[in-house]
Amino acid sequence: MIRLAVLATLALSRPAAACLAPPPADVIRGSLVEAAEAEPNAAWYSTPTGIYGHGIMGSVPDARDLVAKIATEDGDCRIVTTQAGDGHVFEDTAPRLVDVTGDGTPEIIAVRSNLDRGAQLVIYQHRDRALIEIAATPYIGQSNRWLAPAAAGDLDGDGYVEIAYVDRPHLAKILRIWRYAAGDFREVAAATGLTSHAIGDEVIHGGLRDCGQGPEIVLSDADRSRMLAVTYDGWTIRAREIGLWSNAAAKDAVACRR
Repeated sequence: MIRLAVLATLALSRPAAACLAPPPADVIRGSLVEAAEAEPNAAWYSTPTGIYGHGIMGSVPDARDLVAKIATEDGDCRIVTTQAGDGHVFEDTAPRLVDVTGDGTPEIIAVRSNLDRGAQLVIYQHRDRALIEIAATPYIGQSNRWLAPAAAGDLDGDGYVEIAYVDRPHLAKILRIWRYAAGDFREVAAATGLTSHAIGDEVIHGGLRDCGQGPEIVLSDADRSRMLAVTYDGWTIRAREIGLWSNAAAKDAVACRR
């Protein structure tokens, strides 16, 4: 059974320690994520680009490149880069390091947008000194249509990783849950009336928590008035109200302070 590896800060081995140096100066502000004792142990976006111009994330620019930092067995530190591709940008706040496949090393989850067909969620894996796309959702289907990642983990206790995102958080406001299992990536559930982002926000609010009752996704209702804890049991998406919505309250809720 595949089990999600928890990426925690641990005592660093020699190869990982070699990758503690600051990343290059071209890191897009706010996009650096790190996971000690993992491979990759850091990922970020670089090379800002204005070719898309959607501007949904305020002053956060789109990116041409996704970069990962890999600690090698010989104590070196390798930088690996992949481009969004012709007619594409990475339209995202930051990549996410999650062991999606269950092999003990994290994959990278990113939002990539096509100039004509809008956004999709993409999973990359480090393999043969490259970042290889191993799975992706379909494009939304129209330019200037975006998705906001909400959670990645074993949401229903089946041993496989689910990835949740809000499809068009300013328009359709649909929470979609996809499952990756043995190379198969498919949608398993969806629910309307949920969101996590307002136009111009530079942060995707809410996220995954476990405050002793199992995994919950903190989101808001469609008009951003109520804060909700959303669960998925393998069949049904359920939401319970946990307070009034504000960006600060959502941050507290994810940290189990609400």
